Order: sequence, then structure tokens, then C-alpha cells
Amino acid sequence: MPAPESFKAIGLISGTSMDGIDVALVETDGVDHVRAGPGATLPYPASLRGELGAVISDPAVAERDPLTALEEKVTDAFIEAVQVFASVNSIDLSTVDLIGMHGQTVCHRPEKRFTRQLGLGARMAAALGVDVVDGFRQADVESGGHGAPFAPLYHAALVSGQPQPLVVLNLGGVGNVTYVDGDTIIAFDTGPASALIDDFVATHFNVAFDEGGRIASRGTVDAASLSALMDNPYFSKTPPKSLDRQDFHARAGVVDTLSPEDAVATLTAFTVAATAAAVRHMPKRPLRWLVCGGGRRNRLMINGLSEQLGVPVEPVEVLGWNGDTIEAELFGYLAVRSVKGLPLSLPTTTGVPYPMPGGRLHKA
Repeated sequence: MPAPESFKAIGLISGTSMDGIDVALVETDGVDHVRAGPGATLPYPASLRGELGAVISDPAVAERDPLTALEEKVTDAFIEAVQVFASVNSIDLSTVDLIGMHGQTVCHRPEKRFTRQLGLGARMAAALGVDVVDGFRQADVESGGHGAPFAPLYHAALVSGQPQPLVVLNLGGVGNVTYVDGDTIIAFDTGPASALIDDFVATHFNVAFDEGGRIASRGTVDAASLSALMDNPYFSKTPPKSLDRQDFHARAGVVDTLSPEDAVATLTAFTVAATAAAVRHMPKRPLRWLVCGGGRRNRLMINGLSEQLGVPVEPVEVLGWNGDTIEAELFGYLAVRSVKGLPLSLPTTTGVPYPMPGGRLHKA
């Protein structure tokens, strides 16, 4: 291990949108020193993404089945992602101190004190010869926390020195926010982001996502369907709170009677409205919103948010961040916090009873 104040760590995650494996390098003390290195997104093999989709869409299987072969495949895909990333960026893995592997979430049921991420840290450590931290969310959920969002402490470190209050918004499969105002850090899942849209356009347009909001821009928002979608007690529920990727899918059937373009427009408007509704749970009106995740490229969505919020809504690249791999960076950061015994989550971010350490260390 290096001097205790600085670690070179690789972070890994595949988010709920399952668009690939995000890998990033970060040098950090796990507190306020952060220097992000290169990052990349490597696609899942199509067959593996299909297997994961089938499991995620059936919560009973995701919760109870051992999924041994699938977990090994996911782990091996993550191992290969690290190897490719290291090769492309000329990174000697012997110089890397830690890998933080979040893995792939297949079921998130905090009300049952259960969350499941596929990924075998010991298998990765043995294959790569680098210590691996996994199991980031388990202690949080087992103690009664929501186990999500897990980005807030990293977001807070990144925005120190910026005018506040501000919000960092992640638009992945599910949306989540981190509200930062000095020592006040509040975080929660806002509602759907890209998951409903991605699943709909995959079925009706045979594309993985609505690039730039182009399909939605050809449609018209159906006010009645949007109102029905927003008629959900989740939005008025006081944080901390979190969601599973599939939580809104049952209600999304209200758009099935619309034309496909109108349906996508309505689902996009739903994401905008659900996200904007998060303001009611913030102590002060944020000065700006910084957006990461794939949804930041959907101009229709971003413009809609800016109109509803009345403040700048900008991609995190305006601050020089990499909006595609910030989630991977944060698990490198959290891996360092884990081995130092520092909290990964707070009562105001996940609802844990006290600042909660976590993660499991697998020695190489």
C-alpha cells in the first residue's frame, strides 16, 4: 500500500441502464483530494446484457436464485474491462493500489433490507493481482438504510469551492440527486430517468436509446397520461428514499395506447417532471444543476428541466468532469474510504442510523 494519504484506484460499475461497464482511474485520499484520470465505457457482450435483462425483469429470480454462472460471467466481463482499459491507457496494474468493483445491480429492495449486485471481488483480485473492494451497499441496507444513492460524498468532494447550494443530478436508468450546501448533503432517487424510455424504444424502434431526444421531439406529450404517471406517492415521500430500476414499469403501461412517438415524448416529460419535483425536498433553491449520466445528452430532457427549474442545467463537463465515468470514479474513491474505515453513506443520503462504513476487501 502507498502512503496512507494517497491511493491510486480503479473504479468499476455497470448502472441500471446496462449500457456497458464504466471504468475509471482516480488518485485520492478518500476525503477531499481527488484527481480523476482516464475513463472509458466498455460494452457488455450482447448475450450477457440479454441474460441480465431477463433476470432484472423478474425480481423473484433476481432475489432468490443463486445465479452462479451469470455472476461469474459478469465478473469475467468486468475483469476483461479492466484489462482492456489498462492496456489502452498504458496503466501497469502493479502500480494500482485498489479496485472498487460495484458490480451489476439486479435487485434492490431496501424495504426488505436486501440489495444484490453481481460481481465476485475475490475472483477479480485473483485474476488481476490487485486488492478489490466490493459489497459497498450491504452494510447500509442491512442497518436499515436505502443503500442508494452512493455518490453524494464523492459529489461533495468534487464541488467544494463551487457556489452553493447546487445539485448534482445523475440521469442513468434511475435518476438521483445530491444536494450540497456546505456541510449539508442530502441525496435521494428522484424517479425514472432513462430506463422507461430505453425499454420502450428498444421494443418499438429497435434502438438502444432515444439519441438526443429525437424520437420524443417528433411526438406530443399526452397530458392525461403524464398526470397518471405523476400520481404516485413516491414523489411526495420525504427522503431518504431509493428505487429499483423496475419500480415504475407497471404504471408505464398508460402510454401503450398512444402512438410510439407520443409515448416516448410522454415518458421523457415524465422524467423531467419527476426530477423537477425533487426541489420540494431541498432546503433552499439550488443555484444550478450539474448533470452526469447518459441522460445529459438528451437535449429535449435537459431543456425541459431548465425550463421547469428556472436555473442553469448543465452537463458536468462544464467543470471539466467526465460525465460518462464519474460513477466509476466514485467507486474508486469509495474503495479508498472503505479500507480507511471512513463512512460511505450518511443519515441524510441513505437513511442509515449513523455515518456508515462498508465494503468488503479481497486481498490479491
